[in-house]
Amino acid sequence: MAIMMILGPTAVGKTEILLAISERLPIEVVSVDSRQIYRHMDIGTAKPSKGEREKLPHHLIDIVDPDESYDAYRFSKDAKKVITNVMARGKIPVLAGGTGLYADALLRGFVEGAPRNEVVRSALKTIEENAPGSLRRILERVDQVAYEKIHPNDLKRTIRYLEVFFTTGTSLSSIQKNSDISGEYAVIILNRGRLSLHRRIETRVDKMIEAGLVDETKKLLDMGFTEDLNALQTIGYAELIKYIKGTCSLERAVELIKRNTRRYARRQIIWFRRYRGVCWLDLEELGFKNAVDIISKKIILAWGGKSG
Repeated sequence: MAIMMILGPTAVGKTEILLAISERLPIEVVSVDSRQIYRHMDIGTAKPSKGEREKLPHHLIDIVDPDESYDAYRFSKDAKKVITNVMARGKIPVLAGGTGLYADALLRGFVEGAPRNEVVRSALKTIEENAPGSLRRILERVDQVAYEKIHPNDLKRTIRYLEVFFTTGTSLSSIQKNSDISGEYAVIILNRGRLSLHRRIETRVDKMIEAGLVDETKKLLDMGFTEDLNALQTIGYAELIKYIKGTCSLERAVELIKRNTRRYARRQIIWFRRYRGVCWLDLEELGFKNAVDIISKKIILAWGGKSG
């Protein structure tokens, strides 16, 4: 028996697929998304709607406030607890999302031999404070793989990768590369052609704006959550804060959200390409019904026929 994990870049269509599968199989979703964990951030993180979540339960969504700390280690522990609970109720847990670091926490576990070094961390923070952007340039030189996959605004993870390099002399990416994927999970990665995915991203962003993303961002600021929080560095909120502060037009902010989301999707795909022995499915090539058929069968096979 293996737990199915369905991964894919943002806007690829994971939620639609899962909702269709839930009409055939008694599944519950364990979210693998580092942004949907935050309360009050609904539109910009593309959370399933209330109606969708009533139809198909989703776990590990809305579990912390934007100013609370949460990391991949905590996610790993929480996800395993949820999986156990779902199974105990006779349901089939399906992990689904697009955050590579969270997926790695389960698929690869946590790399041994990569200790924390507070002296190095402090020195790196000082370097960045004195010369913003420096750590990003250093990361490009010492760990190109990490440079490609880590968002430019993600200082926390940038420091972690540099910390490992300067502490061990080896890049964390190379250490991770040597780690096998756990046999406890079966992985499907959903994808689409580049142009199709870009169109879906642009349509999604337009719908987010229409749904009130600007007001949602203003509300977060009014609640006292500040732009320096990691949560508000999320694509969509970060750009709209600039608009709200008057440093760019709404048109420009929307343009940046679309561009940054396209770039993020590219980094997600690059991350997923590192996984060996996984199943890639092109949703355009297959069509919706065929994709649902194939994934449903794979869930049953991975589960060992327990759903039947």
